[in-house]
Amino acid sequence: MARILFVMTGADHWTLADGTQHPTGYWAEEFTAAYRVFTEAGHQVVVATPGGVVPPVDQSSLAPEANGGQERADQIAATLESAEELRRPVRLEDVRPDDYAAVFYPGGHGPMEDLSVNAESARLLTESLNSGKPLGIVCHAPAALLATEDENGTSPFTGYRLTGFTNVEEKQAGLADKAAWLLQDRLVALGAEFSEGQPWEPNVVVDRNLHTGQNPASSEPLAERMLPSVS
Repeated sequence: MARILFVMTGADHWTLADGTQHPTGYWAEEFTAAYRVFTEAGHQVVVATPGGVVPPVDQSSLAPEANGGQERADQIAATLESAEELRRPVRLEDVRPDDYAAVFYPGGHGPMEDLSVNAESARLLTESLNSGKPLGIVCHAPAALLATEDENGTSPFTGYRLTGFTNVEEKQAGLADKAAWLLQDRLVALGAEFSEGQPWEPNVVVDRNLHTGQNPASSEPLAERMLPSVS
């Protein structure tokens, strides 16, 4: 059994361009799909958040229409209810990457608010990348990579092939025109080689030990791609 660190947002809102706060958090499917893959394989999940706060779930991610119907929405809600790790997170500031076999970042708009500027997360990302252990990041969570940019505009992730929530998906979700910035634009500006798949379809990109997924539908296949490298 290996220990896998889930780094999650502590933010319950995303500040839009006009200064208003859009209610958010982590996206339920992005946690539950990966959680099931890893725990059913016999691994232990540890949740970390900035300050050790309980991660807030984006309530819209629990709706039947976000999950292909009521049955799947109920399954996701049941997984969240049974995942005790969500209710006793460790402080991100205290995390040592050497204690874990892999690191996984679920998305949701929450990471756009806090992890995108969090220096402790940037430290963890850099050390995880350098360790060669599998590092998985899905949907909006690649926003955390922006915090690794130095004063010269470079990042350890510059030049890596990756993906994340696309401009097209943000437009179709209805928030692109309200956002202060878009994830795809910022990752390209960081120097990443952004791989854009079809909207809402699974898309997983692997470059060395960095594993990224484009959207919620990519969460399960992303975790499955990581699994053989977890030891």
